[in-house]
Formats: sequence, C-alpha cells, structure tokens
Amino acid sequence: MGSLVTILGTVLVIGSAEGTNEPPKLTSLSDPQVRYVVPAKPYVVLRRGPIEAVVVNNQAVDDAVLPGHRAGYSGLARLSHTQRKENLFVPAYGGLNFEHIIDGTAHQERKLLFEPRSWPMELRQIDSHTVELYQAPTPTYGVESCQRFELLQDGTIQVTIEVIPHKRAFRFGYMGLFWASYIHQPEELGIYFLGWPARLVSESGGKVPSAAAQWIHAKSPSHGLLATHPSWDDHRDFPRQEPFPLTLVFNLSEYRYAEPWYFGVSHGMALALVFRGLERVRFSQSPSGGGTGNPAWDFQFLIPEVQFKKRYQFVLRALYMPYESAEQVRAAVKPHLDALNPPK
Repeated sequence: MGSLVTILGTVLVIGSAEGTNEPPKLTSLSDPQVRYVVPAKPYVVLRRGPIEAVVVNNQAVDDAVLPGHRAGYSGLARLSHTQRKENLFVPAYGGLNFEHIIDGTAHQERKLLFEPRSWPMELRQIDSHTVELYQAPTPTYGVESCQRFELLQDGTIQVTIEVIPHKRAFRFGYMGLFWASYIHQPEELGIYFLGWPARLVSESGGKVPSAAAQWIHAKSPSHGLLATHPSWDDHRDFPRQEPFPLTLVFNLSEYRYAEPWYFGVSHGMALALVFRGLERVRFSQSPSGGGTGNPAWDFQFLIPEVQFKKRYQFVLRALYMPYESAEQVRAAVKPHLDALNPPK
C-alpha cells in the first residue's frame, strides 16, 4: 500500500493501491462512488483561509465575477488573497490551464495543438472546498481527464490530475501534458528555483553536484528560448518532428533544478507550485506568453512509453502568499514538499 501522509487536515496517499500497479482512486474519474453536482454556471468560487479561487471550465464568461474571461481557458480563472484582492492571473485567461497534449507531432492546426482548450469540460462540485474539471476523451488523442481542485484549510490549493489515454495515437510512444498560468503584469517576469547550471550537472557525470544548490532566477530572453528546466536527474530525450511549433516544450535552459518546486513574484505576492519528485515535472516559462508584460509560468509532465487505457495520476500544490524573501517562501513550501515527497 502507498504511504499515508496527513497535513493540514488532509490525508494524501502516495504510491499505488495495495496489490496493484494502479494509483489510489482520488477523483471521480477513477472512483464512481464520488458524489457531485454540476453547477448551473461554468465556474465555482472557493473560499478558505486567506484565499479566494474561482475554478472555471473552458467556456467564455462575462459577468461581475469573471468579466471578459475568454473561451478556451480552464482551471483557475481568478486567484486572490486577503492581502491582495486583485486577480493574480490575466483576467481574460487564467492559471493552471490545461493547454496541450503532446506526442512530438508537429501539428499545424491550432485546434490540434491546443486540443484540451476546445474540447468541452464538465464542472463537478464535490463540496464547498472541492471542485473537478472532467473532460471526456479528446477527439485526436483520446485523452480522458479529471482535475480535482481542493482548497485546503490554510488556503493551499491541492490539484490532483488523472488521465487515461483511450487511443493508440502517440506517434513517438510518449504522452506530454502541459499546463500554463498567465500572470498579470508582475514586476518580475521570471521564476525562481534551487538548482545548478546544466554544465555543472554534466560535469558531475549526471550525478547530483557536490556544490550546494543556489537560487536560480530563470527568465527567457524571448518566448520559446531557453524555456524549460528539467530536474538534475532528468536526462530523457523525446523525439519529435522538426520544426516543432510549441517552442516552449523542448527548448531546454542552461539550468537544472534540485527540488521539485518553483515560485514567482507579482505585486508583493508569491505563487509557489510544488510537485512530486517521482513525476519528473519540467518547469517551463515565457516572458510574454500572456502578452507583453504577462509571463507564462508553466509546467509539463512527459510520460515515456505511454500505455493504452492506463490511468496516470499527478498531484501538485499551489501556495499564494505575501512575499518577503526566497527563504521565507522556502520555509512555507517545506511542509508541502515533505507531504508530497515522503521518505521511501
């Protein structure tokens, strides 16, 4: 059985269910016993602790809660804090938006490049602090997905993602899944993480460098250039057709991260995204993904040798807090990093 970790009133199961290779059943995709209602509106407002989060499907909205929200952008349409009432994200777009399904095919049609944006999503409200976004198998790749957004007691957002590929449609045998967050006019366009120059990792023979990890401020000189930051032990290479149109995905930076989390700063607030190391997430960022002055702070999961009909699961947490220093953010992240990455 997987390890049980309790933090902030939430029990998180790490690992597979006993006697199987399947991950635990954590969303309505895997657990048909989950009860939910489908709200009349295309969004749900969650409030807990200092946080207000609005979870939206990929429909357009234009009302007092989400003025001018465009179709094609799901996830967190709005994120605010008692210390900053304004939306962290570009109001027309949002954050933690399920953006791409990738197999290395150089599609030219935008609808194929951004398939999760255009295929309908169903909003499922579980309780006053939990909502899911369910998407039936997409037409090209046949990826069925469910994303659960749970607002924990302290205002941390835990996101559990489950996907099942229902088609043998992956040209090079792997499946990439990409999420984007469009930040509204922050003072700093880049992201911060602990890591090393890629050169130093290479000189260490692919092993963890002996030198202590340092704070890296990663900011691409332009969209798609030096855009993606793997972990120090992620030496995977994924074939693709060239020129591949999604330039963020495979254009690696000159840095490698040491711990599976990063943060960015906007208007005196910090957004930190914390992951499980076993999933070997790759950080991606663009200085202008949401338009001039609106960077994209992204992440992607790449699954080699993807298996037909297998359920894959990813868990992450998003923390939004007043910013004082990198070490202050690190201290706030630590219990969540430990919860997602318990000792083996």
